Amino acid sequence: MHRRVQQQPAFVLHHRPFRDSSQILDVISRDHGKLAVVARGSRGARSRLKGVLRPFMPLSISWIIKSDLGTLTGAEVRGAPLSLSGDALLSGFYVNELILHFLHRHDPQPEIFEAYALTIEGLAVAGDDVAPCLRRFEVELLRQSGYALNLDHEYDSNRTLDPQQNYEYRAEQGPVAVSRAAGPLIFSGKLLAAIGAQQFDDADVLRAANRLLREVIAFHLGGKELKSRKVLQEMRRL
Repeated sequence: MHRRVQQQPAFVLHHRPFRDSSQILDVISRDHGKLAVVARGSRGARSRLKGVLRPFMPLSISWIIKSDLGTLTGAEVRGAPLSLSGDALLSGFYVNELILHFLHRHDPQPEIFEAYALTIEGLAVAGDDVAPCLRRFEVELLRQSGYALNLDHEYDSNRTLDPQQNYEYRAEQGPVAVSRAAGPLIFSGKLLAAIGAQQFDDADVLRAANRLLREVIAFHLGGKELKSRKVLQEMRRL
């Protein structure tokens, strides 16, 4: 693999120091998916990239790649800088973690890139009301990753969900009709349909979506713990 890419829309997802003044960046790009690049000298006091290569900044980047790890050759801000703070900032790191876990390197996912960009823009203006923005992104990420939620028909019979029937949502299958009314993943057919319609302006629907998506995402992460979610939960507890 030997490729030179110029002026590609991208966002930095994560960065870590590398040698004396360089860093390794995990980025998501529009047409080349997730990849890792070395930004040589970018931590140096005189680097023109200092303050540019940071999460949530819409960038246009260039790189050359000869193996799994590329080398950054240029970066500039693309469009208006975005600023996240408080819950929005922690939520942005949570979204970044999801991208890092769900996407494979060098697998182009332009739809996920666009959903990510819209989510970061939404978080920048959401204030403390970040939950609807996050739920929409989680639903879209699952769909584009091949794990779309089934919110309209029963798993075993393929019948349309009955609004009055209670269902247990099973991550590998979907809704299964049950007689009990309580449980961590028990929802009425009406509530599942409302989640499917993303009626997140309704507080009950939003809470149910959070409960459902938390469990489904945890299942697909295979036991991996998200640091940002743990920090956010601890801050809210305190």
